[in-house]
Amino acid sequence: MTAPQTLLSRLLLDPTRADRVTHVEHVPARTGRRADWPAWTDPLLVERLAHLGVPAPWEHQALAADLAHGGSSVVLATGTASGKSLAYLLPVLSAQLGDPRATALYLSPTKALATDQLRAVRGMSLAAVRAATYDGDTPREERDWVRQHATYVLTNPDMLHRGILPRHPDFARFLRGLRYVVVDECHTYRGVFGSHVAQVLRRLRRVCARYGSSPVFVLASATVSSPEESAGRLTGLEVVPVTDDCSPRGATQFALWEPPLMPDYGGEHGAPVRRSATAEAGDLLADLVVEGARTIAFVRSRRGAESVALNARRAVYEAEPSLAGRVAAYRAGYLPEERRELERRLQSGDLLGVAATNALELGVDVAGLDAVVLTGWPGTVASVWQQAGRAGRAGQGALAVFVARDDPLDTYLVHHPDALFGRPVETTVLDPTNPYVLGPHLCAAAAELPLTEDDLPLFEGAEPVLADLVRRGLLRHRPKGWFWTSRERPEVDIRGAGGPPVRLVETGTGRLLGTVDASSAHGQAHTGAVYLHQGEPYVVEQLDLAESVALVRPDDPDYSTSARDVTDIRVVEELRGSSYDGVRLSFGTVDVTNQVVSFLRKRIGSGEILGEEPLDLPARELRTRSVWYTVSAGLLGEAGLEWADVPGAAHAAEHAAIGLLPLFATCDRWDIGGVSTALHEDTGECTVFVYDGHPGGAGFAERGYVRGAAWLRATREAIASCECATGCPSCVQSPKCGNGNEPLDKAGAVRFLDVVLASGLEQVAAG
Repeated sequence: MTAPQTLLSRLLLDPTRADRVTHVEHVPARTGRRADWPAWTDPLLVERLAHLGVPAPWEHQALAADLAHGGSSVVLATGTASGKSLAYLLPVLSAQLGDPRATALYLSPTKALATDQLRAVRGMSLAAVRAATYDGDTPREERDWVRQHATYVLTNPDMLHRGILPRHPDFARFLRGLRYVVVDECHTYRGVFGSHVAQVLRRLRRVCARYGSSPVFVLASATVSSPEESAGRLTGLEVVPVTDDCSPRGATQFALWEPPLMPDYGGEHGAPVRRSATAEAGDLLADLVVEGARTIAFVRSRRGAESVALNARRAVYEAEPSLAGRVAAYRAGYLPEERRELERRLQSGDLLGVAATNALELGVDVAGLDAVVLTGWPGTVASVWQQAGRAGRAGQGALAVFVARDDPLDTYLVHHPDALFGRPVETTVLDPTNPYVLGPHLCAAAAELPLTEDDLPLFEGAEPVLADLVRRGLLRHRPKGWFWTSRERPEVDIRGAGGPPVRLVETGTGRLLGTVDASSAHGQAHTGAVYLHQGEPYVVEQLDLAESVALVRPDDPDYSTSARDVTDIRVVEELRGSSYDGVRLSFGTVDVTNQVVSFLRKRIGSGEILGEEPLDLPARELRTRSVWYTVSAGLLGEAGLEWADVPGAAHAAEHAAIGLLPLFATCDRWDIGGVSTALHEDTGECTVFVYDGHPGGAGFAERGYVRGAAWLRATREAIASCECATGCPSCVQSPKCGNGNEPLDKAGAVRFLDVVLASGLEQVAAG
């Protein structure tokens, strides 16, 4: 393969690109440390692994496997391609080779990962191990076989929740023999989704106890801070961490890349605009493909992945037409047969370039990749390294390029590399006690088996929630416990999507193109929205929320669309608070009302606004958690802010704070929202809110409260260090602002945050 330094040099041959790289980090190679096979490992398994090229385990694999075999639940938190799968396969497969009744359950966040793991297990040709996937793609006749005969079932939390636990009598044989539960890529279970999965795992433990089993949990994670704490919250068990990565690793060249300003075009209110990260990533992907480098470009959104793939194909076709067919997009929402074909082409090497959502961030075994392009901040430091680690998996060197979006956080990172390379990874944030999560799962648990007093320690915080469920008539309390009152199963949406997915149907043919989450439909599938599917553009003709269908037609407009919304917020209860000199920092419960009211049409490439169209969509209500701070009128005066200047200063500070919170909580800006006002009716003062965008909260706002000083300091620095004069998307403009980024006062925001930090907040909170 071409050396990473050479690949980077070739990307920079264009002289106009010379100043786009702001920093190059050299991540040195690492040698591996082997261990002996654990004495209890089945000899046949050792023989098959040796045949597959595994002479002995790495030290961390052997340690984690030994702990699990000894009955301790364990979390293995090591880097990408460190061989975490072998660590759990050793105890799982040895148990099944030694006992025909022993079973194991494997949980992964994506179907692709489960399919990949199934391929690996079947590749060992162990007749005693009857492995099979059990998910939404599994045909009905195969499901019967899995229930009756499979010993190693590979599924996902959704299917465990909807298809296995409610039908536990059908899985009695499997559950009775359950020795191990593998939770792969457990760092992805964060926020509200993670809280839901935590309750699903508690329900699993409860049902297993009914059948006389108490499985050991083996969790595999990317490198995260305090993995035993997050794994403990996820499972409700004491978990032993293994974090010393003893696998070998090739050297990586990691470049931070900032797209250039577009001198001939000003964005909203004349603010300078950088070339879009997706356009830049499309060019880089094309250049790398032409160089023969196998590359994945990670993109945050489905639409972005389609756009990057489309732009890369066009550029590759101009340079080397024979390679254009070897570039594709990969994302959620595809039909199963489309997804399987893309995975086959990717693993065979037929695809040279792929633009993917984080569906390929996880452990799909794609050996031999040369380069990775990260299109914008993926949400966490853990995800940065997880995505970058996709390249170099065969031990060779690799190139990783982080392309900054025109966004406060991305801009901050490319100019403050220590914030990325010099800091530890985050702790995974989830809250199993969220009553909006706990309540539905208590109903689901009662429907599976009546709840008893003995079950309550398993579900922390259950008693007040149970009382509310009884009051609402969802459960009935009797001397022997709590009983589900309906003949229908409880409806629990563990993805937090807010309802069934919206199907995208082509009007002329009736063909199902894909789906969009219900929570995203108002913003992405509204009437008039432009939708990309496998590089082909469509325009939404009608969104029918009652039927969860969006009718689309093929089209090729020269514009993209983005929704605009309005938000109102009311304080319900302050749960925590600290007062300083003229500033109060608070955390608590709020009610948020949000409504998508219009959408903008923006010219592709330049981002020029071509027009705004009104929309008639219903408002959505949300009770959630928020962090907020108030600033007294006296401090505003000290900041030199006239009353007329306060809305713009607070609004700019709010936007930048939303952009920077992902540095301090495992979220991205689309997980959270914000509101600022010069005089809020509930606080009586100028107030800035940042709230979790999920019912009951997701833990992100609480992290903002705990890290308030560092968060607001980074926010102030991001605004002050931006090279623009009056505010731009790199500092204070927001892509999802419901007010069209008006009013915004960049200079006022710096003075505003200066007095907030000088109030004593910074010193006390930092201490």
